[in-house]
Order: sequence, then structure tokens, then C-alpha cells
Amino acid sequence: MVDAQVVAVLVRRCLAGDAVAWEDIVQLYHRRIYNICYRFAGSADDAQDLTQEVFIRMYRTLASYEADRGAFMTWVTTMTRNLLVDHFRKSKHDRMTDSLDTPISEHEDAMPLGEQIPDKGLPPDARVQTLETKDVVHRSLQKLSPELREAVILRDLQDMDYKEIAAVLKVPEGTVKSRINRGRAELARLLQRTYKQVM
Repeated sequence: MVDAQVVAVLVRRCLAGDAVAWEDIVQLYHRRIYNICYRFAGSADDAQDLTQEVFIRMYRTLASYEADRGAFMTWVTTMTRNLLVDHFRKSKHDRMTDSLDTPISEHEDAMPLGEQIPDKGLPPDARVQTLETKDVVHRSLQKLSPELREAVILRDLQDMDYKEIAAVLKVPEGTVKSRINRGRAELARLLQRTYKQVM
């Protein structure tokens, strides 16, 4: 995590016209924003374009960031998420999910992403296997509804806490937990199906 005081100084310097400060901000957040975009978009080219759009939007609206209203990373993630929502609405990839008010019951304690991937030891071709596993997880994530996918990505891949995710998605923490559990459960089903086909 980037120190809040360091970010505050960089933002002030950037707003004062310091180009080096802006480059530092881009360097600090590029990988994280790209990863979020890639997980949502599914292709490296789209992710690169979307990442660029996020930074353009961030640069234009940097003066609107207020440190006392939340962490810079939460502000950046919210901006990224809003841009992705706009992108998917425009490209008509927005799929509806079932009612978010349904009880979570059976999936209350759905396993985190890392625990859903079977550990088959480390054979000589471990690196290839790891890449294949990442690809399987990535393709399975693309099959989740946008609401479930974004919750799982922000929690399990971006390691944000429930409160931060609730702020980014503008929903109550209970809804965040529900989406994460339902997303993990759905992902587990998709991964099981994939691994059964491979066996």
C-alpha cells in the first residue's frame, strides 16, 4: 500500500503543474488499474485502452480528490469501476444478475479464489501449469455477471477490504459480502466444471 502522506504530496505537486509528480502517480497505480481493467475486459488491448482512459480521467479530475473523504486508492478504484461500467454499457456486455436481495444461505462461507484452485503439487512443467490455471481462472471470471465479477476481483485479486469495496461500489457492506460469496460460489462451480472436462 502507498503511504497516504506520499500520495497527498504527489497530488499537491501535480496540481501545481509538476509533471514528474504525475509520472510518479502513474507509476504507482498503473499496474493495479491495468489489472482491474484486464480482469473486467478480458483482453490485453482493451485493458490497455481502458487504463489509458482511466489516467486521462484521473488527470482531468485530480483537483476533485479530497483526502478527508477517503483513501486515494479508493478514489482511483471508484473512477476505474465507473469507467468500466460506462464501457460495458456502451458495448452492451452488461449482463443482468439475479436479484441481489436473495439470501446467501448455502454460500455464506464460500472459499476465496486461492482455495478453489486444486493444488496438484509441482511437476516439472509447473510454470506452464500455473499459466494455464491463471488462464482458466481468467476465462471463468469472464462468465460471472459484472456485479459478482467486480466484487470478487476487488476482494480476492485487489485485496481490498469490505469497507473499501462498499465505498467503491456504493452499496452496503452486506451487499458486498453477498456478492463476494455468490461470486466465489459461482466461480467454484465454473472451475469444477472446467477441471472435470480436463480430467
